[in-house]
Amino acid sequence: MRHLFFVSLCVGGALALGGCDTTKSQEEVDRAIQDVITSDESSLNDIMLSVADPAEAVSYFKTALAEQPDRIDLQRGLARSLIRAKQSTEGAAAWAKVVKHPESTNDDQVDYADALIRAGNWDKAETVLDKVPPTFETYKRYRLEAMVADSNQEWDKADSFYETAAGLTTRPSGVLNNWGYSKLTRGDFAEAERLFIEAIGYDNSLFTAKNNLVLARGAQRNYQMPVIEMTQIEHAQLLYTMALSAIKQGDVAIGQGLLEDAIDTHPQHFEAAVRSLRALESNVGI
Repeated sequence: MRHLFFVSLCVGGALALGGCDTTKSQEEVDRAIQDVITSDESSLNDIMLSVADPAEAVSYFKTALAEQPDRIDLQRGLARSLIRAKQSTEGAAAWAKVVKHPESTNDDQVDYADALIRAGNWDKAETVLDKVPPTFETYKRYRLEAMVADSNQEWDKADSFYETAAGLTTRPSGVLNNWGYSKLTRGDFAEAERLFIEAIGYDNSLFTAKNNLVLARGAQRNYQMPVIEMTQIEHAQLLYTMALSAIKQGDVAIGQGLLEDAIDTHPQHFEAAVRSLRALESNVGI
């Protein structure tokens, strides 16, 4: 029985395979061990790219690349980690190295363009996107195309790209919010309001869209709070946004009332609203 137990250990454990050369060759043993190592390394890379501290991830991938500088997966890991760490300029430089690798893909080009936009290099981002084949149709690619068209005030192109991007994902709240903000900056407040409501419908936790919705309504001098799901703190913050919008448009009395509502609604001390109300009452501006 003890003999059978020993044999089962040799067959079942990768580290014990080396002692069972009657059933496994040394080459198979080495391959099995390498598979375990590769699997563990891949898991660690995934952890570093998802839940690890961004700065720690940057350090990890830099160390790994120092030992194996030609591995594109490690190059991508460093580039993504730098972006997560909000080091946009360094991240763009890292992606520039990735796209020069012989194994780089169209996805890498899109990620490079994304990093360039984050770094504020819109012209270069547009050039990079132009190199991506038109047949490569992904949500991220069209979202970036829309943002670039927006920056160039090419409104028809932007609208087309936003619409395409929204149709290529099951979670379009972010791109709908961006599209709505684009409409807001163009002065198309009613259409912006519609897009923000649609964005919130897909993700009612997206506070940015809620705040933008209030701005769109305020720009139309509609100071009624929208009927959307919100926490008490969000309600107070949105009242504050509405108040500032009203005051900006000269509806001072309405703005003052909204500031008072925001202060009363907030479950804690709402310092920003209190300061704004005092400034308004002192006629020193906000």
